[in-house]
Amino acid sequence: MTPEQHNKYLAYAHIAYAAFHSLLGIFFAVFMMVMMATLPNSGGGNDPPLAFFIFMAAVMLVFTVGWTVPSMIAAYAFLKRKGWAKTAGIVAGVFAATQLPVGTAVGVYTFWFLFGENGRKLYDRPANSLPPATDWASLNRRAGETSEFQPTTMAPPDWR
Repeated sequence: MTPEQHNKYLAYAHIAYAAFHSLLGIFFAVFMMVMMATLPNSGGGNDPPLAFFIFMAAVMLVFTVGWTVPSMIAAYAFLKRKGWAKTAGIVAGVFAATQLPVGTAVGVYTFWFLFGENGRKLYDRPANSLPPATDWASLNRRAGETSEFQPTTMAPPDWR
């Protein structure tokens, strides 16, 4: 399989993980809200606070859906072959790997691809190097000037 195909499948894996995880979070939040809303009232004043449980379900929903945002960003970056896709993929892989079992599989595939040979072919660029050092003495000689500085070879002092 070519690196481009792996890249495309990795993007689809992140989209599938994000959709699955979000739908599961929505299902559990709705289930929790329905179950708490149908609790019978005992009339004794010791009933659980319904508003608290609905608030907690909403927080859980936001957290669960928010947990998939890095995967959606990474999927976009992989599909568009952005320069920052490797960084986004690593972050998304860490977030996804914490969610068993689907997220862990997506995280492992992400790390295998990005840190393997295929990912290096697509996303690793040679580091920017500095230009060669300027030889100031030769520049002065070309300009007809003499250099005041004459480098000497001297042994470093013995600090022992």
